Amino acid sequence: MANSIEELLTPAFIVDLQKVQRNANVMIDRFKKLGVQLRPHMKTHKTIECGHIMTGGTRRCIVVSTLAEAFFFANHGFDDILYAFSLSLDKIDKCAELSERLELFHVLFDNMTVLEALKKKPLKKGKLWRVWLKLDCENGRAGILHTEAAAVDLAKAISESSGIELSGVYAHCGNTYKCSGAEEIQAVAQRTISAVLNFAEKLKSAGISCPKFTTGSTPSCSLPVEDMGLLNEVHPGNYIFYDLQQYLLGSCKMEDVAVRVLTRVVGHCPHRNQLLVDCGWTALSLHSLGHLQTGFAVIDGHPDLKLLGMTQEHGIIELVSGQLDYAKFPLGSLLSVIPYHSCATAAMHPTYFVHSEGKIVATWKPVRGW
Repeated sequence: MANSIEELLTPAFIVDLQKVQRNANVMIDRFKKLGVQLRPHMKTHKTIECGHIMTGGTRRCIVVSTLAEAFFFANHGFDDILYAFSLSLDKIDKCAELSERLELFHVLFDNMTVLEALKKKPLKKGKLWRVWLKLDCENGRAGILHTEAAAVDLAKAISESSGIELSGVYAHCGNTYKCSGAEEIQAVAQRTISAVLNFAEKLKSAGISCPKFTTGSTPSCSLPVEDMGLLNEVHPGNYIFYDLQQYLLGSCKMEDVAVRVLTRVVGHCPHRNQLLVDCGWTALSLHSLGHLQTGFAVIDGHPDLKLLGMTQEHGIIELVSGQLDYAKFPLGSLLSVIPYHSCATAAMHPTYFVHSEGKIVATWKPVRGW
């Protein structure tokens, strides 16, 4: 195994351990002071080691996005797991297995069809289905719209069903990702929190018991508004790595971004005034804003370079303006790429190389699949 990141075969996904630990500690401390439970999302990194860090070593109270993640973390001693993807009928049996096995396993959905299916699948060992209602608070993705009377009706039906408990309401303010700067992020977060709290009042007025009301995203939890302290839980995830997207949104500083993709120069193309590197979309993903001056990513330490495009295995780099000096980028030389979206980039790599000041201290293996 390589001893330093410079010795790695490229492309390679590297993780700065100190930055990961710092990002985790900042979020833990922030919500401890607010008196709100942090339920970190595992979907960005999908590794046991990082989950341990994000939970402060407790291995309790996490969110996952796939059943593969749920079993992976359960098999490594994690508990109180919320499977926060709208439950589909084909996955009910597997969720029953986890619900009966763990102390706390939660499912989430937004429709009567799944509720009726759960009622036909009572759990063994006296266990209850622990259900979270997925609420759409103008995020425009999954969830039943918070203003619809049907949302209260569904909550009531869940709470009155035998063998089923309404554990919480879950709203994701993913529309913060369309913002620019702290003011816009906090405005969206405030609207989402207000919608959740208003919905809580509707349930209370209808005599429906629901112990937890939660929202969150990395932008909103990185720049929390005061009313976030009125929630029971928050569930950010990307903050553990951060990325160029979060930096551009205003969620973090560039020095908070904990991951890079290392790549090497493999070709000189003076007839096109370009470099070729061994980092294509299979090592980085094609996710980007599409109008960045720097292209699909930022080349660390080289603001004058632009990642113009990618094929499956090649990256195409040129200068933002002017002529390349190829003597500065000999074949085999190493470049460090700051990804636009760390979740998408991490998903491209079977191994993360964890380093401390450039020295490799561990390798992490993420779970894959669904």
